[in-house]
Order: sequence, then C-alpha cells, then structure tokens
Amino acid sequence: MIDVVAAVIKKHNKYFIAQRNRQKHFAYHWEFPGGKVDHDESFEYALKREINEELSINIKINKKITSQKHKDEKINVEVHYFLCEALNTNIILSEHEDMKWVYKQDLLHYKLAPGDSKIIKYLL
Repeated sequence: MIDVVAAVIKKHNKYFIAQRNRQKHFAYHWEFPGGKVDHDESFEYALKREINEELSINIKINKKITSQKHKDEKINVEVHYFLCEALNTNIILSEHEDMKWVYKQDLLHYKLAPGDSKIIKYLL
C-alpha cells in the first residue's frame, strides 16, 4: 500500500478541486490535489512539496481530516486528507487539466476521484 496525501484547501467557504490529467488513472476526475509520500518524508512535508510542485503555491496545514483506503486493478493507496489554507493564490497548474473553487454542497456535482467524495461529510 502506498501513502498519498491530499490538500483540502479552503478559502471563503469554498474548496479547491483540480481535474486530473488526461494521461493519469481516473483521467478527468476531480480531486483534492496532492501526491505520493516519498521514503522518509513526513505527510506534512510531502503535502507541501506536492502542492508546490503541482500548483506553484505554498500552503499552511491546519489539521488532518481523515484517511481513506482505495484499491483497484491499478492502485493500492491510503489517502491522508489535510485541511489547508493557501498562503498565496496565484495558482499555476502543472499536472492538472482544470481547477475550480466550489462550495461544499456543490462538490457532489463533480465526478470526484474515489475516496475524495467520501470525505465531504468530514468538511465543516
């Protein structure tokens, strides 16, 4: 099983979601961005690194929300979700197709990656 971290970035009662790359597993699904935890990395360090690499922003991690396991024919992961704030908002996508800021009640209108839809109930 691979550990993955995901940033649930909240700003003005909206949440940031990004559309997965067309070349990746779950192409075009929406997700809370993040990525794999490298060997000897803390979850927090990995999350800050991944968000900086994928979105070109820095984040403040407020707290861990929950974890979700997902296994299918291609992946076996445990995703660790963290509530975060963007320290700057000049987002430049390097991995994703699109991005949106959406209200919690609208998140279920998007085709979210497995696991991501399950954590909406934990959001304030």
